[in-house]
Amino acid sequence: MGKEHLAWFLEARFGMFIHWGIYAVPGRGEWVKQQESLPEEVYRQYFETFDPVRYDPRAWARAAKAAGMKYAVMTAKHHDGFCLFDSAYTDYKATNTPAGRDLIREYVEAFRTEGLKVGFYYSLLDWHHPDY
Repeated sequence: MGKEHLAWFLEARFGMFIHWGIYAVPGRGEWVKQQESLPEEVYRQYFETFDPVRYDPRAWARAAKAAGMKYAVMTAKHHDGFCLFDSAYTDYKATNTPAGRDLIREYVEAFRTEGLKVGFYYSLLDWHHPDY
Protein backbone atom coordinates (compact mmCIF):
# COMPACT_ATOMS: atom_id res chain seq x y z
CA MET A 1 0.00 0.00 0.00
CA GLY A 2 1.44 3.37 -1.01
CA LYS A 3 1.74 6.26 1.44
CA GLU A 4 -1.16 8.10 -0.21
CA HIS A 5 -3.42 5.08 0.21
CA LEU A 6 -2.43 4.64 3.83
CA ALA A 7 -2.96 8.36 4.48
CA TRP A 8 -6.44 8.16 2.96
CA PHE A 9 -7.33 5.11 5.05
CA LEU A 10 -6.10 6.69 8.28
CA GLU A 11 -8.12 9.82 7.50
CA ALA A 12 -11.30 7.93 6.50
CA ARG A 13 -11.38 6.05 9.82
CA PHE A 14 -15.01 4.91 9.61
CA GLY A 15 -16.17 2.17 7.28
CA MET A 16 -18.25 -0.98 7.02
CA PHE A 17 -17.06 -4.58 6.89
CA ILE A 18 -19.64 -6.87 5.28
CA HIS A 19 -18.80 -10.44 6.20
CA TRP A 20 -21.35 -12.46 4.27
CA GLY A 21 -21.64 -15.59 2.12
CA ILE A 22 -23.35 -18.97 1.97
CA TYR A 23 -22.45 -19.53 5.63
CA ALA A 24 -25.21 -17.01 6.38
CA VAL A 25 -27.78 -19.63 5.36
CA PRO A 26 -27.34 -21.82 8.49
CA GLY A 27 -26.86 -18.61 10.52
CA ARG A 28 -24.16 -19.98 12.85
CA GLY A 29 -21.18 -17.91 11.75
CA GLU A 30 -18.70 -17.90 8.92
CA TRP A 31 -16.64 -20.74 10.42
CA VAL A 32 -19.62 -23.14 10.69
CA LYS A 33 -18.20 -25.61 8.16
CA GLN A 34 -14.91 -25.91 10.02
CA GLN A 35 -16.15 -25.64 13.61
CA GLU A 36 -18.93 -28.18 13.15
CA SER A 37 -16.86 -30.41 10.83
CA LEU A 38 -19.63 -30.31 8.24
CA PRO A 39 -18.96 -32.73 5.38
CA GLU A 40 -19.09 -31.32 1.87
CA GLU A 41 -22.41 -33.01 1.08
CA VAL A 42 -24.04 -31.25 4.05
CA TYR A 43 -22.47 -27.84 3.36
CA ARG A 44 -23.34 -28.17 -0.34
CA GLN A 45 -27.05 -27.72 0.50
CA TYR A 46 -26.32 -24.07 1.38
CA PHE A 47 -24.74 -23.57 -2.04
CA GLU A 48 -27.68 -25.23 -3.78
CA THR A 49 -30.25 -23.06 -1.99
CA PHE A 50 -28.33 -19.74 -1.84
CA ASP A 51 -30.71 -17.10 -3.14
CA PRO A 52 -30.45 -13.87 -1.12
CA VAL A 53 -33.74 -12.34 -2.22
CA ARG A 54 -33.38 -9.52 0.31
CA TYR A 55 -29.84 -8.64 -0.74
CA ASP A 56 -29.91 -4.88 -1.25
CA PRO A 57 -26.45 -3.32 -1.48
CA ARG A 58 -28.00 0.00 -2.54
CA ALA A 59 -29.76 0.23 0.84
CA TRP A 60 -26.53 -0.75 2.62
CA ALA A 61 -24.62 1.93 0.70
CA ARG A 62 -27.18 4.62 1.49
CA ALA A 63 -27.12 3.66 5.18
CA ALA A 64 -23.32 3.68 5.23
CA LYS A 65 -23.16 7.11 3.64
CA ALA A 66 -25.84 8.49 5.96
CA ALA A 67 -23.85 7.21 8.95
CA GLY A 68 -20.75 9.02 7.71
CA MET A 69 -18.81 6.02 6.50
CA LYS A 70 -16.18 6.52 3.82
CA TYR A 71 -15.65 2.95 2.61
CA ALA A 72 -16.80 -0.64 2.78
CA VAL A 73 -15.04 -3.98 2.57
CA MET A 74 -17.01 -7.08 1.57
CA THR A 75 -16.13 -10.75 1.66
CA ALA A 76 -15.59 -11.74 -1.97
CA LYS A 77 -14.40 -15.25 -1.01
CA HIS A 78 -14.22 -16.70 2.48
CA HIS A 79 -12.34 -19.78 3.71
CA ASP A 80 -15.19 -22.02 2.56
CA GLY A 81 -14.07 -21.28 -1.01
CA PHE A 82 -17.38 -19.82 -2.14
CA CYS A 83 -17.08 -16.77 -4.40
CA LEU A 84 -19.72 -14.05 -4.42
CA PHE A 85 -18.49 -13.07 -7.89
CA ASP A 86 -18.18 -14.77 -11.25
CA SER A 87 -14.82 -16.52 -11.62
CA ALA A 88 -13.19 -18.52 -14.39
CA TYR A 89 -11.26 -20.51 -11.77
CA THR A 90 -14.10 -22.21 -9.93
CA ASP A 91 -17.68 -23.34 -10.32
CA TYR A 92 -18.22 -22.69 -6.60
CA LYS A 93 -19.63 -19.21 -7.10
CA ALA A 94 -22.80 -17.16 -6.78
CA THR A 95 -23.51 -17.26 -10.49
CA ASN A 96 -24.02 -21.04 -10.17
CA THR A 97 -26.51 -20.79 -7.30
CA PRO A 98 -30.20 -19.87 -7.45
CA ALA A 99 -29.01 -16.24 -7.02
CA GLY A 100 -27.54 -16.58 -10.52
CA ARG A 101 -25.61 -13.33 -10.56
CA ASP A 102 -22.40 -11.58 -9.56
CA LEU A 103 -23.22 -10.18 -6.12
CA ILE A 104 -19.89 -8.38 -5.76
CA ARG A 105 -20.58 -6.38 -8.92
CA GLU A 106 -23.84 -5.13 -7.38
CA TYR A 107 -22.01 -4.18 -4.18
CA VAL A 108 -19.30 -2.28 -6.09
CA GLU A 109 -21.81 -0.38 -8.23
CA ALA A 110 -24.00 0.54 -5.26
CA PHE A 111 -21.21 1.79 -3.02
CA ARG A 112 -19.42 3.68 -5.76
CA THR A 113 -22.70 5.35 -6.74
CA GLU A 114 -22.86 6.72 -3.19
CA GLY A 115 -19.26 7.97 -3.46
CA LEU A 116 -17.85 5.35 -1.10
CA LYS A 117 -14.61 3.48 -1.71
CA VAL A 118 -14.82 -0.31 -1.94
CA GLY A 119 -12.53 -3.07 -0.82
CA PHE A 120 -12.59 -6.85 -0.79
CA TYR A 121 -11.81 -9.55 1.72
CA TYR A 122 -10.47 -12.52 -0.26
CA SER A 123 -9.27 -15.59 1.60
CA LEU A 124 -6.53 -17.71 0.10
CA LEU A 125 -7.65 -20.61 2.30
CA ASP A 126 -10.14 -22.81 0.49
CA TRP A 127 -11.82 -25.58 2.48
CA HIS A 128 -13.74 -26.51 -0.69
CA HIS A 129 -10.60 -27.35 -2.65
CA PRO A 130 -9.79 -31.09 -2.63
CA ASP A 131 -6.13 -30.41 -1.74
CA TYR A 132 -6.97 -28.41 1.40
